[in-house]
Amino acid sequence: MRLPRGELVRSRVVSDPAAALVAAAERELTGYAVFEPQDALLLDADGRGVLTFEAGVPVLAYHTGTDRGGPEALADLAVPGPYSVDLRRLPSDELAAVHEADERRVPPGMPAERLAGDPELAERTRSRAPAERSASGDRSAPPSALEAFLDDDEKIAAIQEQAREEAERRAEKWGLDDQLRG
Repeated sequence: MRLPRGELVRSRVVSDPAAALVAAAERELTGYAVFEPQDALLLDADGRGVLTFEAGVPVLAYHTGTDRGGPEALADLAVPGPYSVDLRRLPSDELAAVHEADERRVPPGMPAERLAGDPELAERTRSRAPAERSASGDRSAPPSALEAFLDDDEKIAAIQEQAREEAERRAEKWGLDDQLRG
Protein backbone atom coordinates (compact mmCIF):
# COMPACT_ATOMS: atom_id res chain seq x y z
CA MET A 1 0.00 0.00 0.00
CA ARG A 2 1.50 3.29 -1.09
CA LEU A 3 0.62 6.44 0.80
CA PRO A 4 1.85 9.97 0.26
CA ARG A 5 4.19 11.10 3.05
CA GLY A 6 1.74 13.51 4.66
CA GLU A 7 2.39 16.13 7.32
CA LEU A 8 3.74 14.69 10.58
CA VAL A 9 1.44 15.88 13.37
CA ARG A 10 2.56 13.60 16.20
CA SER A 11 5.37 11.15 16.85
CA ARG A 12 5.53 9.24 20.13
CA VAL A 13 6.52 5.96 21.69
CA VAL A 14 3.47 4.59 23.47
CA SER A 15 2.93 1.50 25.58
CA ASP A 16 -0.73 1.28 24.61
CA PRO A 17 -2.05 1.77 21.07
CA ALA A 18 -5.15 3.40 22.58
CA ALA A 19 -3.11 6.59 23.06
CA ALA A 20 -2.57 6.90 19.31
CA LEU A 21 -6.19 6.05 18.52
CA VAL A 22 -7.40 8.69 20.99
CA ALA A 23 -4.96 11.27 19.55
CA ALA A 24 -6.23 10.56 16.02
CA ALA A 25 -9.84 10.93 17.19
CA GLU A 26 -9.18 14.14 19.14
CA ARG A 27 -7.41 15.68 16.14
CA GLU A 28 -10.15 14.40 13.84
CA LEU A 29 -7.24 13.12 11.79
CA THR A 30 -7.67 12.52 8.12
CA GLY A 31 -4.50 10.71 7.23
CA TYR A 32 -2.80 7.71 8.73
CA ALA A 33 -0.88 6.29 11.66
CA VAL A 34 2.19 4.10 11.36
CA PHE A 35 2.64 1.69 14.28
CA GLU A 36 6.10 0.20 14.66
CA PRO A 37 6.03 -2.43 17.44
CA GLN A 38 8.89 -3.12 19.83
CA ASP A 39 9.90 -6.21 17.82
CA ALA A 40 10.77 -3.92 14.93
CA LEU A 41 12.33 -1.33 17.24
CA LEU A 42 14.51 -3.73 19.22
CA LEU A 43 14.95 -6.84 17.10
CA ASP A 44 14.95 -5.53 13.54
CA ALA A 45 11.79 -7.54 12.88
CA ASP A 46 9.88 -6.77 9.73
CA GLY A 47 6.57 -5.12 9.77
CA ARG A 48 4.74 -1.98 10.60
CA GLY A 49 1.05 -1.48 10.91
CA VAL A 50 -0.69 1.30 9.05
CA LEU A 51 -4.15 2.58 9.94
CA THR A 52 -5.84 5.19 7.81
CA PHE A 53 -8.39 7.60 9.26
CA GLU A 54 -11.14 9.82 7.97
CA ALA A 55 -12.06 12.56 10.48
CA GLY A 56 -10.50 10.50 13.30
CA VAL A 57 -12.35 7.27 12.45
CA PRO A 58 -10.27 4.26 11.31
CA VAL A 59 -10.93 3.14 7.74
CA LEU A 60 -8.18 0.74 6.61
CA ALA A 61 -5.54 -1.44 8.22
CA TYR A 62 -2.45 -2.85 6.55
CA HIS A 63 0.63 -4.70 7.83
CA THR A 64 3.83 -4.22 5.84
CA GLY A 65 5.54 -7.40 7.08
CA THR A 66 2.75 -9.82 6.18
CA ASP A 67 1.22 -7.79 3.33
CA ARG A 68 -2.21 -8.44 4.82
CA GLY A 69 -5.00 -5.95 5.19
CA GLY A 70 -8.21 -5.53 7.14
CA PRO A 71 -8.85 -7.45 10.36
CA GLU A 72 -5.93 -9.80 9.60
CA ALA A 73 -3.54 -6.83 9.62
CA LEU A 74 -4.81 -5.85 13.07
CA ALA A 75 -4.12 -9.39 14.29
CA ASP A 76 -0.57 -9.13 12.88
CA LEU A 77 -0.06 -5.86 14.72
CA ALA A 78 -1.49 -7.06 18.03
CA VAL A 79 1.82 -7.66 19.78
CA PRO A 80 3.03 -6.35 23.13
CA GLY A 81 4.12 -2.71 23.16
CA PRO A 82 5.75 -0.32 23.21
CA TYR A 83 5.01 1.08 19.79
CA SER A 84 6.58 3.99 17.97
CA VAL A 85 3.62 5.78 16.41
CA ASP A 86 3.63 8.54 13.82
CA LEU A 87 0.41 10.34 12.94
CA ARG A 88 0.39 11.97 9.51
CA ARG A 89 -2.24 14.30 8.09
CA LEU A 90 -3.27 14.07 4.43
CA PRO A 91 -5.95 15.80 2.40
CA SER A 92 -9.03 13.62 2.01
CA ASP A 93 -8.69 13.54 -1.78
CA GLU A 94 -5.21 11.98 -1.47
CA LEU A 95 -6.69 9.10 0.53
CA ALA A 96 -9.73 8.54 -1.68
CA ALA A 97 -8.08 5.98 -3.98
CA VAL A 98 -6.51 4.13 -1.04
CA HIS A 99 -9.86 3.95 0.76
CA GLU A 100 -11.40 2.12 -2.20
CA ALA A 101 -9.53 -1.08 -1.23
CA ASP A 102 -12.39 -2.99 0.42
CA GLU A 103 -10.15 -5.93 1.36
CA ARG A 104 -8.25 -3.63 3.74
CA ARG A 105 -11.27 -1.99 5.38
CA VAL A 106 -11.92 -2.41 9.07
CA PRO A 107 -15.09 -1.63 11.00
CA PRO A 108 -14.71 1.67 12.91
CA GLY A 109 -14.43 0.20 16.41
CA MET A 110 -12.28 -2.81 15.58
CA PRO A 111 -8.83 -1.19 16.02
CA ALA A 112 -9.79 -0.01 19.53
CA GLU A 113 -11.02 -3.49 20.41
CA ARG A 114 -8.23 -5.48 18.77
CA LEU A 115 -5.19 -3.31 19.42
CA ALA A 116 -6.15 -1.51 22.62
CA GLY A 117 -8.64 -3.92 24.16
CA ASP A 118 -10.81 -0.90 24.93
CA PRO A 119 -14.53 -1.48 24.34
CA GLU A 120 -15.41 2.03 25.54
CA LEU A 121 -13.07 3.63 22.99
CA ALA A 122 -14.48 1.29 20.33
CA GLU A 123 -18.01 2.42 21.14
CA ARG A 124 -17.02 6.11 21.06
CA THR A 125 -15.36 5.52 17.69
CA ARG A 126 -18.44 3.77 16.31
CA SER A 127 -20.61 6.67 17.43
CA ARG A 128 -18.38 9.13 15.51
CA ALA A 129 -18.41 7.07 12.31
CA PRO A 130 -20.61 8.09 9.39
CA ALA A 131 -23.92 6.20 9.34
CA GLU A 132 -22.91 4.03 6.37
CA ARG A 133 -19.79 2.88 8.21
CA SER A 134 -21.21 2.50 11.72
CA ALA A 135 -23.84 0.13 10.37
CA SER A 136 -21.10 -2.22 9.12
CA GLY A 137 -21.49 -4.35 12.23
CA ASP A 138 -18.05 -4.68 13.74
CA ARG A 139 -19.53 -6.31 16.86
CA SER A 140 -19.78 -9.65 15.10
CA ALA A 141 -16.14 -9.40 14.12
CA PRO A 142 -13.67 -12.26 13.80
CA PRO A 143 -11.67 -13.43 16.84
CA SER A 144 -10.05 -10.93 19.16
CA ALA A 145 -6.43 -9.92 18.74
CA LEU A 146 -5.45 -12.23 21.59
CA GLU A 147 -7.28 -15.18 20.01
CA ALA A 148 -5.72 -14.45 16.64
CA PHE A 149 -2.29 -14.12 18.24
CA LEU A 150 -2.66 -17.41 20.13
CA ASP A 151 -3.62 -19.13 16.87
CA ASP A 152 -0.39 -17.92 15.21
CA ASP A 153 2.13 -20.66 15.96
CA GLU A 154 4.95 -18.81 14.17
CA LYS A 155 4.61 -15.72 16.39
CA ILE A 156 4.51 -17.83 19.54
CA ALA A 157 7.55 -19.84 18.45
CA ALA A 158 9.44 -16.62 17.64
CA ILE A 159 8.67 -15.16 21.07
CA GLN A 160 9.72 -18.40 22.77
CA GLU A 161 12.98 -18.41 20.83
CA GLN A 162 13.65 -14.75 21.72
CA ALA A 163 13.00 -15.50 25.39
CA ARG A 164 15.26 -18.57 25.29
CA GLU A 165 18.10 -16.62 23.68
CA GLU A 166 17.73 -13.78 26.19
CA ALA A 167 17.74 -16.25 29.12
CA GLU A 168 20.90 -17.89 27.79
CA ARG A 169 22.64 -14.50 27.38
CA ARG A 170 21.75 -13.48 30.92
CA ALA A 171 22.72 -16.84 32.37
CA GLU A 172 26.11 -16.61 30.66
CA LYS A 173 26.54 -13.02 31.86
CA TRP A 174 25.76 -14.01 35.45
CA GLY A 175 27.84 -17.20 35.32
CA LEU A 176 24.83 -19.51 35.52
CA ASP A 177 25.09 -21.17 32.12
CA ASP A 178 26.25 -24.51 33.65
CA GLN A 179 23.06 -24.70 35.74
CA LEU A 180 20.83 -24.23 32.69
CA ARG A 181 22.56 -26.87 30.60
CA GLY A 182 22.33 -29.58 33.29
